[in-house]
Amino acid sequence: MDIFHSLLLGIVEGLTEFLPVSSTGHLILASSIFKIPQTEFVKTFEISIQLGAILAVVFLYFRRLISDWEMIKKIVVAFIPTSIVGFFLYSFIKKYLIGNVSVVLWSLGVVGFLFIVIEYFQKKGQRAASNSISYKNAFIIGTAQSLAVIPGVSRSGATIMSGLLLGIERKDIVEFSFFLAIPTMVAATGYDLLKSGGVITGETILPLLVGFITSFIVAFFAIKWFIKFVQKKSFAGFGIYRIIIAILFLFLVL
Repeated sequence: MDIFHSLLLGIVEGLTEFLPVSSTGHLILASSIFKIPQTEFVKTFEISIQLGAILAVVFLYFRRLISDWEMIKKIVVAFIPTSIVGFFLYSFIKKYLIGNVSVVLWSLGVVGFLFIVIEYFQKKGQRAASNSISYKNAFIIGTAQSLAVIPGVSRSGATIMSGLLLGIERKDIVEFSFFLAIPTMVAATGYDLLKSGGVITGETILPLLVGFITSFIVAFFAIKWFIKFVQKKSFAGFGIYRIIIAILFLFLVL
């Protein structure tokens, strides 16, 4: 992997980490387009640069993160299901799912369809969001997030969809998804480095740093745009986008 590839993947990660389109899926597809071999380092790189995007959340919401203890406790509750699934299925995920283009395309298409269906019935029913993020809802959202171990599902997509189904206000569930990403990705990256830290060498540290910094900068602006978007627009557009990407890559890549 050269600097151009790390810069490119950093941009892809920053743009897609918090949008319900699957950053991992897009990283795998981008690697496929540019013929970047799915080596152990590249797999670790694709996980690690997500910390750059997560750092953007910490930067933007720092005051709330150090003052809203009620929200932090709910984040801990929501993190429990994902931590259990990630811990026990790490080897299977790394060996069979990360880098699997077919899994990504199916996940993009199926979850995209679900987004459209959920938005259609919410609009048809004209139900106003009324529920808050209780501890019970936090656990349900965290359980939904655990499905995102499948590349292409989208961590933010799973949490946002579950929040919509629970009747939570859009801005609230999107911000909760941002915050839940912090322990999730810190744990995922830390555990991966613990298991495969040997792939980080003097030659690979520079591409990793470039990808990390790039994802932070791009994610910073993507988050600010997304918050404004969700307050006025439907998520159905993301569902349509996911389906189009899945079909397009089905013919171009497979």
